[in-house]
Amino acid sequence: MQLLKENILIVDDDVNILELLQRHLQSWNYHVFKAISVKEAVSILRDTKIDLLITDLKMPEVNGFELIKFVSEHYPKLPKLVVTGYPSVQGSLAAIKSGVVDYLTKPFTKVELKTALDKSLSASSAKLVHSKNSSEKKQAYGEIIGNSEKINEVIQVIERVKDNKATVFIKGESGTGKELVARAIHYQGKFSRAPFVAVNCGAIPENLLEAELFGYMKGAFTGAETNRGGFFQAANGGTIFLDEIGNASLTVQSRLLRVLQEKEVVRVGSAKAEKIDVRIIAATNSDLRDMIQKQIFREDLFYRLTVVEIEIAPLRERKDDIALLVDKFLFKYGVEYKDRFIQISPEALTVLERYNWPGNIRELENIIQRAVIMCDKIVDIEHLPDYLKYVLNFSSEELVPLKVIEKQYIEKVLRATCNNKTKAAKILQIDRKTLRNKLSE
Repeated sequence: MQLLKENILIVDDDVNILELLQRHLQSWNYHVFKAISVKEAVSILRDTKIDLLITDLKMPEVNGFELIKFVSEHYPKLPKLVVTGYPSVQGSLAAIKSGVVDYLTKPFTKVELKTALDKSLSASSAKLVHSKNSSEKKQAYGEIIGNSEKINEVIQVIERVKDNKATVFIKGESGTGKELVARAIHYQGKFSRAPFVAVNCGAIPENLLEAELFGYMKGAFTGAETNRGGFFQAANGGTIFLDEIGNASLTVQSRLLRVLQEKEVVRVGSAKAEKIDVRIIAATNSDLRDMIQKQIFREDLFYRLTVVEIEIAPLRERKDDIALLVDKFLFKYGVEYKDRFIQISPEALTVLERYNWPGNIRELENIIQRAVIMCDKIVDIEHLPDYLKYVLNFSSEELVPLKVIEKQYIEKVLRATCNNKTKAAKILQIDRKTLRNKLSE
């Protein structure tokens, strides 16, 4: 008998149901794979191309709903048919919501199974694709995008400081967009035509940071062949953004304090001060108060830097902004890599909105960039990395009856006592008669 091309995986902890389904499916020339647990089913899915999943819902350890969720995200094109002996309105609705094509209640006839089977295999894999926020007005403030309350609070502070040169301190986790906020302060205000200079203090070697920031005179150190201005001189009249300020040495911190207090800089190797008019915006993902306690950051500099503080919430605390950020990156990389706008499926967007984003916006941008490269016109779940998707947690050890555990422990005690039943009974806190009875069992 020639088998059809479809491979069907059936999952049920009832061996009789598995055999019944197998007989019916093989009578229609389908190639059948059987699994008595979700763990076994996942193993088959990883090694074999499956065209249809038929699963029960009520199973020990990990149930069918968990399997459906896993398959919906890791194998989004695989149709799913539920066969269960515990029908309920809530169960059927939950299954259908998870992408199940049909729902069959035990006991069922061969005709009912064939009808559900044909429906599931012929189900269109086409999906409605649209932007979840297509009807929402996108809010952009400079390069900052978001509608969340957390972002609106940041924008309100920017509005207060953009037209003056008060020192601003921005704090937030890595990847939250601290430089974007600094640029918004500068470019949205009346000083936008003046220079904006961004300096990553963590990227410049400690022995060079002082010279790079404040400039140096010829002969100040080996290699200083001419007089040269630093980043502060380049930013004169405008804004200097000092990112990762916590990496600055105590010597550099002392010089920064003078800039803030006296509005002047002294080049390395010079005794002459130069007046400057610069707005300083500093940022870090470090805890400066903790660094002050450890005496590696100057307390007086900290208070000079934090005239106005802006705290940027991590992406996990403003998930309302994820869809807007995704649209921004889809447009950016769609035009760059595909010469067109790329869309995203609602299912893929749901996965992105569920994730907690330890790498914040930088991690999100990286994932969208990769997804755009890997897709044709639509970013779907299959284009997202597996670590974002639903994970099944299996028990690390097999669950067995209590009698088996008891037997194993009694044998362990007997081995430890060299089969001395008196000693073993004492350790087990039972009498010898009870021990004999258990051994005879």
